[in-house]
Amino acid sequence: MADPYARNLVHRGFYHAKTDIRTRIAVVLTGSLDNRGLELIKPISRAFPAGTIIELIGTDEQDAAPGGNVQRIAYLAFVELLDGGVILAGDAVTAKGMQIGTIAGFDDTHMPNHQNTIVRMQARRSGAEMGLAPGDEILIHGIPQPR
Repeated sequence: MADPYARNLVHRGFYHAKTDIRTRIAVVLTGSLDNRGLELIKPISRAFPAGTIIELIGTDEQDAAPGGNVQRIAYLAFVELLDGGVILAGDAVTAKGMQIGTIAGFDDTHMPNHQNTIVRMQARRSGAEMGLAPGDEILIHGIPQPR
């Protein structure tokens, strides 16, 4: 059976509508690396049940995308998903009412412990540098429901 992601058959346009996912920060991270070597998996989406812990990692590499490699990163936070749902490459990520970036893709390095979820940012800043705190909400915006 051929993987539709490996064959480049699936793209964001297949996702007609989906809900937002609310998260709560469990751990604020600090620090950055210029040589992290993340390997983004080819699939553009990951499905998670409520209560899952994922790690958010920022990058200023504007070409970061599923199937690619990411070197320059800043550690953001470990977050608990308050809502189950699907996170999709291209989803907007907001904290403290401001968009901090968009989902670039996913790295499986620490699976099954947690999913590295990469956020493409204009400027690489760690969670500590952004003033994030445990308990703060981060929202991953879905595709609006059609009316």
